[in-house]
Amino acid sequence: MLSKKAKYALRALFALATDNPHGQKSMLIADIAQQEKIPKKFLEAILLDLKNHGILYSKRGKTGGYALRKTPDLITIGQIIRVIDGPLALVPCASQTAYVPCDECTDVETCAIRITMRKVRDATASILDNTTLVDALKNRKQTVDWVI
Repeated sequence: MLSKKAKYALRALFALATDNPHGQKSMLIADIAQQEKIPKKFLEAILLDLKNHGILYSKRGKTGGYALRKTPDLITIGQIIRVIDGPLALVPCASQTAYVPCDECTDVETCAIRITMRKVRDATASILDNTTLVDALKNRKQTVDWVI
């Protein structure tokens, strides 16, 4: 399940990516928090995590704030979720980035749980790793247009 922290991270990045194809526009934490209705203290920790993982950078001063380190078409939803929530796999033995065998498993090659969970992980990763911030924002705009 996607954590609230990951949802807030995505919403903050969508705010930074909106109408910002080059990713250079910076925003103050207070503005992002107000616009996206995210608690400011929680957002500070989230943005610092994203900065420490090379997704954002920060500028001090009058025109300071946080900005995308790369253009929004190069940042995937999968990257963000892994930074905030960790591996995508539902069980450690199905993880590609944090594999740990299960204690009770007798044969990882034939384990039905592992084989099934690998398929789930692969399908999830395929979608999330091929969906950029730009793609997600396009989907949001199409959805909003459709609802109206």
